[in-house]
Amino acid sequence: MSAVLTSLRAWAGAVLCVCACAAAAAETYAIPPDLWDRPRSARAVLDHPAVQQAVRAYLAQAGRKLVIHHPAGQEPLLYAEELRSWLIALAVNGEDIALRPDRNRGEPFTLEVMQ
Repeated sequence: MSAVLTSLRAWAGAVLCVCACAAAAAETYAIPPDLWDRPRSARAVLDHPAVQQAVRAYLAQAGRKLVIHHPAGQEPLLYAEELRSWLIALAVNGEDIALRPDRNRGEPFTLEVMQ
């Protein structure tokens, strides 16, 4: 567990160093269905390119928010809540994450980084 936390801290520090500035417009990252097709761990979620890019953009500038767009329904909501929990574990403030059931069934989840 401490190795994972150390890795997460190092990763977050590196992200902050690499991302010195960010665009003012919202950025959207599609979460393909393959994230849900396998067991998830901190490493699996952290290594997912869309999640990685969204967290980098979020951490790059203070005051940013994340929105998880998902289809309506119980199962998509459970996935969105799980993703929210993983994002909190990966250094995102829970108060900065909103869930929006505004996707049609079959559309991918998206992470939107907003000012």
